[in-house]
Amino acid sequence: MNAVFTIGIFLAFFLSLLLATKKNKNLSDILLAIWLFIIGIHLTSYSIYSLGYWEKYPHLVGVTLPVPLLHGPMLFLYTLYSLRNDRKLRKQDYLHFAPAFLFYLYMCRFYFFYSAEQKILVDKGLIDDFAIFSVVALISFILSGLTYPVVSYIQLGKYKKLLDDNFSYDGRMSLEWLQNSILGVGLLYLVVAIISLLREGIGLHFSFNADYIIYSIIILFVFSIGFFGIRQQHLFSANSTYEGDLIGQDKPAGDYKKSGLKPEVAKEIHQRLLNVMSQKKLYTNPQLTLSDLAQGIDVSVNHLSQVINQYEKVNFHDFVNKYRIDEFIKNATRNKEFSLLAHAYDAGFNSKSSFNSVFKKHNGMTPSKYIAQLTRQT
Repeated sequence: MNAVFTIGIFLAFFLSLLLATKKNKNLSDILLAIWLFIIGIHLTSYSIYSLGYWEKYPHLVGVTLPVPLLHGPMLFLYTLYSLRNDRKLRKQDYLHFAPAFLFYLYMCRFYFFYSAEQKILVDKGLIDDFAIFSVVALISFILSGLTYPVVSYIQLGKYKKLLDDNFSYDGRMSLEWLQNSILGVGLLYLVVAIISLLREGIGLHFSFNADYIIYSIIILFVFSIGFFGIRQQHLFSANSTYEGDLIGQDKPAGDYKKSGLKPEVAKEIHQRLLNVMSQKKLYTNPQLTLSDLAQGIDVSVNHLSQVINQYEKVNFHDFVNKYRIDEFIKNATRNKEFSLLAHAYDAGFNSKSSFNSVFKKHNGMTPSKYIAQLTRQT
């Protein structure tokens, strides 16, 4: 297990350094670099503890105790600023670190006024000066670790909706990466909660060191950052552009009571929209956005979004991709000299993965199976 800890610690610090020295890094890169550094410190601390160095160097006891309160805020801020274009944190963002700061403040008397012998006795539970504080700390760790992934997931969900309402193509930054990171941290703290409940609440004694399960998940999380980060390319490379800051720009679906758009005008816009889509085939533009389409029919973005939602009962992303799918099916059944992927690109899709995903969502089967079925019927 010591070898696994060593590899995990090295990788955490290495990836942190890689992100910190990356060219054209944005705020999310800096936040992830800091977070990985914190994870490296956390793993190092437990590795030292497991090797028995706390008894040899008692002043290390409790130095990293508040660190688990940092993982939730770092996850949330990393998620938030992966979806924004801000260059620096807002003032209110620093409040997320207040609990960890207060914990360190409370423990100052332990750090500076307890002797080495007293620290060992506190660590072994022979002095109960911090017994209540330890319980409060454990509960705080679990609540923080479970709450922040939920909040981060909600934030990611809002962004996905905004992408669907404004873009007809998949974002260059993989949202699955963020989603998996959120689920990973959530799983970690769920395991912490279960182990703590069994060990501290029920008094169950494990036949093995249950902490190894927790820290193994942390190490696995670090490995996943390295593996999937390299696969995504944008994480550790200089090219890390994405759609831009959409957070805070959304309007709830159906909330158009104050839009001022009269029904007769909305119907006229809807007809113009259908005419433009069928005649000019704007959907064949892989980078088509709501703003582009609104400009093409000379209406405001908000009014066009309202018309699509109210008359088509779908978001912009699904509206445009339905036209692309119909175009693909028409071309693929008429002209079999070209591959299905070539027809997909001609219809306006920008990648094989997004084409397959969208097609299966709309038709319930893969493109090849669908076209083969149509061919047999004809």
